[in-house]
Formats: sequence, C-alpha cells, structure tokens
Amino acid sequence: MKQNDSSNYDLFIKAGQTESNYWKDLWRYRELFYILTWRDLKVRYKQTVLGVAWSVIRPLLTMIIFTIVFSGVAGLPSEGNAPYAVMVYVGLLPWQFFANALSESSSSLVSSANLISKVYFPRLIIPTASIITACVDFLISFVLLLILMAIYQYVPSWKIIFLPFFLLAAFLAAFGVGLLLTAMNVKYRDFRYIIPFIIQFGVYISPIGFSSNIVYEKLGKKMIEMDMAWLTDYLVALYAINPMVGVIDGFRWSIIGNAEMNWSMFGISIVVCLFILAYAIYYFRKMEKTFADVI
Repeated sequence: MKQNDSSNYDLFIKAGQTESNYWKDLWRYRELFYILTWRDLKVRYKQTVLGVAWSVIRPLLTMIIFTIVFSGVAGLPSEGNAPYAVMVYVGLLPWQFFANALSESSSSLVSSANLISKVYFPRLIIPTASIITACVDFLISFVLLLILMAIYQYVPSWKIIFLPFFLLAAFLAAFGVGLLLTAMNVKYRDFRYIIPFIIQFGVYISPIGFSSNIVYEKLGKKMIEMDMAWLTDYLVALYAINPMVGVIDGFRWSIIGNAEMNWSMFGISIVVCLFILAYAIYYFRKMEKTFADVI
C-alpha cells in the first residue's frame, strides 16, 4: 500500500514480515529491557533487613545442611580432591541460579499485567529480564565460593576457564523451562502451585549433595545384582534427561581437580535443554498474542 497524500513517507505491508520484525523489536526495545531488569533488581530485596545478603545466606545454609546429611550421616565421598563442602557448593551454584530464574520468570508476566494490557512491546523481554536478575545473584554467590576455597586452601582446576560455557548452558536451561512455564502460568494459574514442587523435586533428582559418579556406580551394582546389567546405560541416560545433571557435572569438572566428566551424559542433557528451549520459544510466541486478553 502506497501513500500519495501529503505524507512524506511510503508505507509497505509485506506478507511474512511479522516474525522478522518481532526479533528486530527486541533490539529496538532494549532500553525497556534495561529498565525492567533494574526494576526487578530493586524490588527483589526491597524492604528486607538483610537485602542482597540473602544471595549468600541461602546457598550457605543449604551447603551446611547437605554436607552434614550426605557426608556426615550418609558417608558419601566427595568429588575429586575437593573438600565435601566445596563440592556441594559448586553444585549449588548452578542449581540456585536455575531455581531463582525459574521462580522469578514463571510469575513475571502475571505480575506485569498492567504493563502488558496497555503497551505493546515484545513480551519476551519480561521473563528475560527476570532471568538476568538471577545472574546477579549467581555472581554474588560465586564470590562466596572463592572465599570458601580460600578458607579450605583449595586451588581450583585450570579448567575453570571453561566455566562460562557451563554457565551459558545453565542460562539456556533456565530460560527454556522458565519461558515455557511463564506462558503456561498466564493461562493456567495452577502452575504457581506446581512450580515450587518442581523446584523442590529437582533438588532430590539433581546431583547437588552428591556426585553423579555415585549414582552411576550404585545403579550399575544394583543392576548387576538383579542380573539386568544391560539396563544400566538406559537408566543412566534417563537420569541425564534432567538438563541440570549435565550443567552441575560441568561446573564440578571445570572447578574441581580430578573430577570426572561423563560427556555422553552431558550431551544428552544439552540436547534436552535445547529441545525445551526451542519448544518454549515456539509455545511462547504462539500464546503471546493472547496474553493481554487472558492476563
């Protein structure tokens, strides 16, 4: 369509341009992304006595409890040559990031209902800003890891240079699951009750307080006792479907010296992670046009 009146511009409407324009809008609205991220950071610990200290207190208390239960009571060995407390905390870092990102992003659209119903912008910005807020908590918690290693006089492995790669994997896992649950939570408010259960359940099925090698060894022995050794690899692969298994193992491999890494299991976790991310983006874009009406 071409304007021939007093306007000094031409307007063209072309089929199939909506999708490409949407991704361009993400860049055009980058200032809104900065504003929402800063808003989430300020609101996160507003009117709290300890403020950002909660980013340290929560993983620290969890590490102490896990160390007492799994090492002191259950007598499970550490990973590589690291003290048990360091091993647990290294596993807690990506898990806390994942759990915080999931909690914040899953309710981000609902809590921004007034903004969504009045102004147009790519809705993908809102859950993304929430996940970036969780990255700040991760950086604060990482400082505590450095202090913890200094206390134990533990020197990390040279492989720590690969840590950003596994942090990216944690981000993709959190972004994919968070985006999917965010879209579902708009239409089905029951998910606000399901999400805490998912996080709590994930603590027990992820190798946080123990090493994945313990799972592989004990599972293999059990299958041999049952004369079903052939089933071991399938069960291990099923265990690795949890995307955080590969991420946590990767964190330990890059920080803890002599830590073993099952790359095939890591590959399964990454494939699952990418599949969830691709489907989450597809589902989010499909539901996005109804957010303003439903919310």
